[in-house]
Amino acid sequence: MVFSSIIFLFLFLPVTLLIHFPIGKRFRNLFLLFASLFFYAWGETFYVLIMLVSISANYLFGLMIDKFRSSTRAKLFLGFAVTVNLGLLVAYKYTNFLVNNFNQIFSDVLAGPIQVDPVHLPIGISFFTFQALSYVIDVYRNEVPVQKNPLNIGLFISLFPQLIAGPIVRYSDIAQQIISRKTSLNDFAEGIERFIFGLGKKVLIANSVAVAADKIFAIPSEHLTFSLAWLGIICYTLQIYFDFSGYSDMAIGLGRMFGFHFLENFNYPYISRSIREFWKRWHISLSTWFRDYLYIPLGGSKCGTFRTYMNLVTVFFLCGLWHGASWNFAIWGLMHGLFLVLERIGLEKLINRIWSPIRYIYSLLVVMICWVFFRAETLPQAISFLGAMFGLAQGDGIIHHTGLYLDNEIILTMIAGTIFSIPVLPWVQKQWGTLSTTDMKNIFCRPESVSAVTSMLTLVLIFLASVMSLAAGAYNPFIYFRF
Repeated sequence: MVFSSIIFLFLFLPVTLLIHFPIGKRFRNLFLLFASLFFYAWGETFYVLIMLVSISANYLFGLMIDKFRSSTRAKLFLGFAVTVNLGLLVAYKYTNFLVNNFNQIFSDVLAGPIQVDPVHLPIGISFFTFQALSYVIDVYRNEVPVQKNPLNIGLFISLFPQLIAGPIVRYSDIAQQIISRKTSLNDFAEGIERFIFGLGKKVLIANSVAVAADKIFAIPSEHLTFSLAWLGIICYTLQIYFDFSGYSDMAIGLGRMFGFHFLENFNYPYISRSIREFWKRWHISLSTWFRDYLYIPLGGSKCGTFRTYMNLVTVFFLCGLWHGASWNFAIWGLMHGLFLVLERIGLEKLINRIWSPIRYIYSLLVVMICWVFFRAETLPQAISFLGAMFGLAQGDGIIHHTGLYLDNEIILTMIAGTIFSIPVLPWVQKQWGTLSTTDMKNIFCRPESVSAVTSMLTLVLIFLASVMSLAAGAYNPFIYFRF
């Protein structure tokens, strides 16, 4: 079940809300845990058992680490916890990838390839595994108290708003909210508003440009043209941002409806002027997780220049593999790590001397080139696609030409996506706030009322347009199946 579906919007969410509030504080966590497990089991059925194993194991590991805190056995149990969590992740996400690579490397010495049935990848396993790891590590570091109620740990790991697409929530951020939380009418209204905006970003923008992006990336390399390649990667650049940030907005909004306050996950990453800045704005919960639980433990930037560079490359190599079991994802991560190293060496200082618009272009161009590896199915396809982008296209534009994929709807969506990928709305809200305190009061008796009505109408229109699109069976891909 995904948020951008009719069954979630008009059945699961309303029923969950209607039961959650009257049920009373004593049983709310138990009900939300049941609802979250049901939400996950709706699409994964048997694989909900993996989540139950994760909940049970990490609950016990937390207790053992706390019990033996003053002895070396605490470190031993931490090692067990890391091994079990990463073991589950490797078993279900990387088995096929590892076996295929092993067969290719040792094909000359093996009597025959190792045969392994395809292993199903449980949706969201990367997200809830990292959340579970953050809990046991923070307990070991004595940064959070151990949770002795298994229902609370179960709710933390399985909470449905952020279960399948993030953001990655730290236990320390919501520990108190799990135990005791309040939902005000204002919080609930803000949650609805945030959810609807996220839904609109996903359905009206991401889904629309995804049609062109997916069709263009499916074109055989020999038929690609320069203009098609650039249209495809521009559409995908907009798709992945509005899809991912839209899901984060919906998750944050849903959390607010139920009394949880999740941290922000995106902050207009496409206005970055360096790759370092990009990672302060893109998927913030993941980048800070890798920083706190891998980069700093490896020594961070305090172990000499060469070690710092190796730490950066290692972290982003693993960040790439976290996104998917493919060398394309690994290369995507390595490229980001490489540019972070280059910027530390001196590229960023050089860029800072350049005219500001060029700095934006530099950052966006690097990000888009990296997105090619992220989106392409194979390494040869990624290389051919990049070649087409930079003048080595083989297509003649007769069979596949830009007009087949660039209609009025795509053009308008791309314009809207470009506008809303920069902080236009905050600027408008700020200007409206300034105007409403000056001469605007002479034009409107209650400018704040006008603003409220305008916001309400906007939300209604976004919601209706999104629902109409979903009900009509419009293209609605779920791009997190590999995460």
